[in-house]
Amino acid sequence: MPELLTAIILAIIQGITEWLPISSSGHLVIAQKLLNYQNSLVFDVALHFGTLMSVFVYFGKDITNIFQDIVKFKFHSENSKLGFYILLSAIPAAIAGYLLRNIMDTIFNTLPIVAVSFGITGLLLIITSLNLNKLNKKLNAKKSLIIGTAQIISLLPGVSRSGTTTSAGILLGLNEKTALKFSFLMSIPVIFGANILEIGNQKLPIEFLWATLTAFIVGLITIHLLYRYILTSRKNLRYFGIYALVLSLILLISLFI
Repeated sequence: MPELLTAIILAIIQGITEWLPISSSGHLVIAQKLLNYQNSLVFDVALHFGTLMSVFVYFGKDITNIFQDIVKFKFHSENSKLGFYILLSAIPAAIAGYLLRNIMDTIFNTLPIVAVSFGITGLLLIITSLNLNKLNKKLNAKKSLIIGTAQIISLLPGVSRSGTTTSAGILLGLNEKTALKFSFLMSIPVIFGANILEIGNQKLPIEFLWATLTAFIVGLITIHLLYRYILTSRKNLRYFGIYALVLSLILLISLFI
């Protein structure tokens, strides 16, 4: 298969699975092995840059409002508080990611870990889909920190970052849209910081432009569908949970055949 076509396929997978609660990293591990493609660190950054830009575009107004209120020193406004919560939620994963950075590449390419991690994602989503508590509670600093701490387990490929953080928000009493929106926004400092740490002073090669653009477009469409139509009810998380459990089972069976 031509390398450009392979890169586009991986970009489509990244654009879809980065925001659906089913783990982009886990799906990329599987896809790369099926396509016999060994991606580079820079290529991985190029894909994440594309999906990161989709958040900036889709929630551009919210991001602008946050910056405007901070610049105007309106620190008690809801926008400024949201900005603070986003930064606060990034601290646990940033610390864990930095401390574990030297072993993540080894873990990332281990299919048994990916298989078990998909199972963890599936169970978490199914539990969250149940009516265990009342919603419509407000986001605050404590909940932001808890959600950010839950995000640490998504460092494992197969454990969905969006699934983990959205589930944590809902289990803490946030309604579906608030939890989902916060999950998307809190991805900005985490993904941006991780990419800066990984790429250093390297430049993204021009040949990765199509992959980045594809990940951006597909990511934008996925965010819209998920935010507007799919995760309007926590009950819909069960379908993603079942998918993740089935995928986990298939991977585990394939490892022993």
